[in-house]
Amino acid sequence: MSDAITRIHLSNGLLVLLKEIHTAPIISHWIWYRVGSRNEIPGYTGISHWVEHMQFKGTPQFPAGVLDREISRQGGYWNAFTHLDWTTYFETLPVDKIDLALRLEADRMTNSLFTEEDVASERTVIISERQGNENEPLFRLSEEVQAAAFRVSPYHHEVIGDMVDLYHIQRDDLYQHYRRYYVPNNAVLAVAGDFDTPAMLERIRKLYEPIPAGEVPPSPNRPEPEQNGERRVTVEGPGDTTYVQVSYHAPAASDPDFYPYTVLDSLLTGPNNLNLFGGGISNKTSRLYEALVDRELAVSISGGLQATIDPFLHTILTIPHPQRSPDEVLAALDEEILRLHQEQPSPDDLARAVKQARALFAYGSESITNQAYWLGFSEMFASYDWFLTYLDNLAAVTPEDIQRVAQKYLRPQNRVVGIYRPVENGAVPE
Repeated sequence: MSDAITRIHLSNGLLVLLKEIHTAPIISHWIWYRVGSRNEIPGYTGISHWVEHMQFKGTPQFPAGVLDREISRQGGYWNAFTHLDWTTYFETLPVDKIDLALRLEADRMTNSLFTEEDVASERTVIISERQGNENEPLFRLSEEVQAAAFRVSPYHHEVIGDMVDLYHIQRDDLYQHYRRYYVPNNAVLAVAGDFDTPAMLERIRKLYEPIPAGEVPPSPNRPEPEQNGERRVTVEGPGDTTYVQVSYHAPAASDPDFYPYTVLDSLLTGPNNLNLFGGGISNKTSRLYEALVDRELAVSISGGLQATIDPFLHTILTIPHPQRSPDEVLAALDEEILRLHQEQPSPDDLARAVKQARALFAYGSESITNQAYWLGFSEMFASYDWFLTYLDNLAAVTPEDIQRVAQKYLRPQNRVVGIYRPVENGAVPE
């Protein structure tokens, strides 16, 4: 498959990325906006996610509910996601139906309806979503760890927002957020599939170029100060499972350290998939699986490193064995990390970790929808070259790189340890 793409800025600032793939008669169309929870301030947390919901309430040209039926009838699918750094919308459709997606997204870039009635109904939906999350131990624990890790950075709060803000935000707040960020010079349009580039570009120009550019607010500049000591949080709540989450401050995706850290994560907990549509592969050969699960200190182990604009977190999550304590799990984890500090991984261990990370990346890059996803996703924190060179950068990681990154980031002073302790009937003991 060719990696050649067409990259062009329209006169209004919209970045257009086109990639012809003639393996199947489908096209995937994505529009990415550079706005997520990172762009929110206290009092308005969760507003980006709420605006995403409002985009499905329709426009005068495309009333709510019509498109669901139409896209399904044409054999396509669509969805949207809000993240820390971005919000994205996509449609994957047969070749002869893709104009529906083009017209829809160009229209709702400017003409989405924000009626008071729809705002009220979506408030109920999102508050219910937040309440459902609060019933999940892992959400409770993750939120507390993230808040403890970030006291200055806007990564402090969850994408869904704080409950108090979900009650406070009003219709005009949502509409102003939409008009502020949903402008072509703050967006990336990525299309991959079975099309002719000149014809596709002509159609995109006709639909998108008349939309005027806007004045995009400056990107947030509140870097998190270096942490000066381990932080610990304990969360108590309903359930019967204890969880231990250890989150280390990790490099941004554009940092050269991101690549060796990715291999380090693969070595410790198994490969992590950066693709929303990607699957997973077994982590039973990872060091922490062998040290914790095989030795019956834990019943599961997983890890994750996200590609973000600013430094975020590398998280290791375990479920301790019922007969073991969180402290025993932490001691075994620290023993493996100390081993990395003191000894470089063997060539065989490194080769396996790189191979697994590369394989998972490849699996998540095969379909046309995935190819379109990567076009826009990589532009949110770097450029498409990041995607094109990703496998080469993983292959270039050395044992010395792994040890250096472990020594730099995997330190107690650079982490937050969170423990979720279940209590009977959700009652906190006196």
